[in-house]
Amino acid sequence: MPKTHPQTPWIELSSVSKIYSTPAGGFTALDAVSLVLPAGELTAVVGKSGSGKSTLVNLIAGLDRPTRGQLSVGGVQVHTLDENRLAAWRGRNVGVVFQFFQLLPTLTVAENVMLPMDLCDTFAPAAARARMSMLLERVGIADQANKLPAALSGGQQQRAAIARALANDPPLLVADEPTGNLDSRTAEAVLELLVELTRAGKTVLVVTHERDLASKFDRTITLADGRVVAQTAADETRSARS
Repeated sequence: MPKTHPQTPWIELSSVSKIYSTPAGGFTALDAVSLVLPAGELTAVVGKSGSGKSTLVNLIAGLDRPTRGQLSVGGVQVHTLDENRLAAWRGRNVGVVFQFFQLLPTLTVAENVMLPMDLCDTFAPAAARARMSMLLERVGIADQANKLPAALSGGQQQRAAIARALANDPPLLVADEPTGNLDSRTAEAVLELLVELTRAGKTVLVVTHERDLASKFDRTITLADGRVVAQTAADETRSARS
């Protein structure tokens, strides 16, 4: 959990650009983006397809590297880390939730949730199993622990994916279209779970097209052509909402 005050800048981007090489030449996915985001907020990243939404959250999560600029998360200069240090930092500090769940199909739900703990060696086996049980209870699918992902509904699989993302108790959670494959009722339930995580102190970034759920977010960042064109904060803060 972040040790900073909720209004202290925790994610900072300074003139961050990402340029991909293509057969037609360089493609600028992000263009000199500067942002300051506090800890403990639920932030939506919105914009049309190709606006740079996924690129932005992938850079913040350490899944990709900026071409230019500086990127700090929780005081760590992420852009300066080599591959080994970046992987170690990401494993302990970032949880990632994907639109298509990305659960390993041959592992049970319980095994999927424990896998990050095994890979990062963050908990002893008994403690990892106890934490897995606690997380599945927290997301409301404790009774699905011993099933394979294919036996779960889409909403249950996304809840399992959120539990897996929380396995190592990271301060930062990023979710790329986590409700895009769900019906509206299930999508709202999953988003409410993300709201609860910010109440517990997590910093959560969500790439989404669900503008009708905008009232759930503390902050909305709008991208167009790789640039931030708007940033709005909700009238109600996280503390007021809780």
